[in-house]
Amino acid sequence: MHAGHIPFWKSSPFFRLLLPLMAGIILQWYLQFTLGFIMLSMVCFLVAFLLILFIPIEIRFKLQWLQGVLLHLVIVAFAMFITWQKDSRHHANWYGHFCNDSSSLLIRINEPLIEKDRSFKVNGYVEAVINNNKMNAAKGKILVYLSKDSSQYALQYGDRILIHKPIQSIKNSGNPGAFNYERYAAFQQVFHNVYLKQQDWVMYPGKNINAFRTFIFSIQDYIIRTIKKYTSGGPNEAGIAEALLIGYKEDLDKDLVQAYSNAGVVHIIAISGLHLGLIYVMLTWIFERLPFIKRSKFIKLVLLLSCLWLFSILTGASGSVLRSAVMFTFIVIGKNYFKQSSIYNSLAGSAFLLLCYDPYFLWDVGFQLSYVALIGIVSLQQPIGRLFYSKHNWLTKIWELFSVTLAAQIATFPVCIYYFHQFPNLFFVTNLIAVPLSTVILFAEILLVALSGIELAAIYTGKLVGSMIWLMNLLITKINSLPFAVWDRIYANIYTTWALYCFIFFIAGWLINKNKRSFRMAMISLLLFTGLNVYAMVVLQQQVKMIVYNVPRYQAIDFVYRDQYCFVGDSILLKDGMLHNFHLKPARIALQLDQNPSAIKHLSKTGNCYQFFSKKIMLIDTAIAFDPLPDKIKIDVLIISKNPFLKIAGITNAIRPSVIIFDSSNSLWKIAKWKKECLALALPCFSIPEQGAFVLNIDQQSAHSFINF
Repeated sequence: MHAGHIPFWKSSPFFRLLLPLMAGIILQWYLQFTLGFIMLSMVCFLVAFLLILFIPIEIRFKLQWLQGVLLHLVIVAFAMFITWQKDSRHHANWYGHFCNDSSSLLIRINEPLIEKDRSFKVNGYVEAVINNNKMNAAKGKILVYLSKDSSQYALQYGDRILIHKPIQSIKNSGNPGAFNYERYAAFQQVFHNVYLKQQDWVMYPGKNINAFRTFIFSIQDYIIRTIKKYTSGGPNEAGIAEALLIGYKEDLDKDLVQAYSNAGVVHIIAISGLHLGLIYVMLTWIFERLPFIKRSKFIKLVLLLSCLWLFSILTGASGSVLRSAVMFTFIVIGKNYFKQSSIYNSLAGSAFLLLCYDPYFLWDVGFQLSYVALIGIVSLQQPIGRLFYSKHNWLTKIWELFSVTLAAQIATFPVCIYYFHQFPNLFFVTNLIAVPLSTVILFAEILLVALSGIELAAIYTGKLVGSMIWLMNLLITKINSLPFAVWDRIYANIYTTWALYCFIFFIAGWLINKNKRSFRMAMISLLLFTGLNVYAMVVLQQQVKMIVYNVPRYQAIDFVYRDQYCFVGDSILLKDGMLHNFHLKPARIALQLDQNPSAIKHLSKTGNCYQFFSKKIMLIDTAIAFDPLPDKIKIDVLIISKNPFLKIAGITNAIRPSVIIFDSSNSLWKIAKWKKECLALALPCFSIPEQGAFVLNIDQQSAHSFINF
């Protein structure tokens, strides 16, 4: 260790505190300790830590390691406590403690309504639960869907409505590999939703509004109206402009967003550290040239932070914006007042503060990508930048941009393939085009809003903004249309992700420090990563199953053999659209499947019956009459689809199914009726809308014996 070198652990003390905080959050979420156990643990660890202070100094010096361990355990217990406290279900007045099917709820509209295809969506807040004409004060978030009719247009933020309809627990689709929406909603403290028709609710007198939130919503509404009024082009240009400036994504075209994702530039249409970084650079450049500001470090710091937070507020103060604002606050303060301050310490300090505020940020993809990307840029950008030198300034600038982009991509690559299972092969080309262009667009949009009171200036600025966005959309979609633009369907699980991060960490250590031990560890990590992938591929090659998907209003079945599948269902799901990408594609990526019906040689169809290895499956999607048979036909799985007119008792006259599946193309009231009939006949049944996707795993031995037969 050379003189003057400060070890990482000493230069970044917040990093040492961050690790036990994260450990405590994870422990509490997965093990759900009681409050009594958490408080007892915290008191015991804290008392033990304080007792060491009374030990003679020579003994205390030898027990420094124990004192450190106890401090970390105190932080672990503290993290468990704040995680327990953040869960609204643990609060005595959470509305779920009072609700039943006959309850009425007083709900406050907590934001402006968002229009969907068939309804309006809004976050509500329960203020009271009414049981037997007795009103109990309550609290808690709830997701409300309102049917589309003229009366809903009058609802605004702060309005209160009284509903009398049973609420539903938020559930996952249950489709293999699908996004865990139930957990995501739980992290937002939303556990129920309700769909309301006009007759299900009435207005309740009085409003309950927050002046600050009203200010935020009014500014956001003004910006959206300004963009829609003046931005030239179609809805795609306006949608991108709204997302780029204030993070409003409701008007974005889903296919266009997918194109941005495939091209590796989706980050430019999500307000994040990139946008605040651009504002920070612009403000720093301005303040350094103003004589009365550049002389005072304090004034410059206050103005910088005030402008950054004002921009965050004006863009809607979303979670991703607040995270970026906190990060920049720590970085700016550390840079201005602590010359030896480590950037890693600033990042760890901001993460520590944010996790104390909301422990569930730990599972937020945006939170993870923000910090991982910044760590990658800070640690890898300079070593990558030193690999190339040119006497031409323009080449040096391009290489600097490339080194920043490459450092961020290297750091975020494992997380991206874990969550999204794809990698943009042309990320450098698209970032080289989109980042500078989006920077100009962002500043032009700020100018548009500033000039919105001057009609002529706003019109021409809006035309400029619309033209630039049109050009950016055109370039991104053209690049996305190239056959090699994206590496898709990459397999990844939590173990391969950690193995890949270990490889990146050690190989970077070897390249930067020329450490042979780091190289050996990198090779071991790469070997582990390869072994995990090979093992996963072997397991997946042995799979034989049938999947009945949970796709509302549609029929969708996959017959799977090894890495091939045959699809049976509605043709609209064959298109590479939103329905396919959201409901079916995640399962096929997780199971590494390719569509090849001819490869599934052990699937045969006779009428409405399928023979798949040793299993007999019957699919009924039209009205059908069964004549009584003395010897009933044995069926392993009976799938009822498309609301056919039939009675369960009539079916059992001719067949004897082991289980009856009601898929999501059926009406809920019909499923409820059929379930009652099944209960009366002691027949096992499975409701996909209520229980999620149905997966029939076929035993390998029986499958192979069927093949040999």
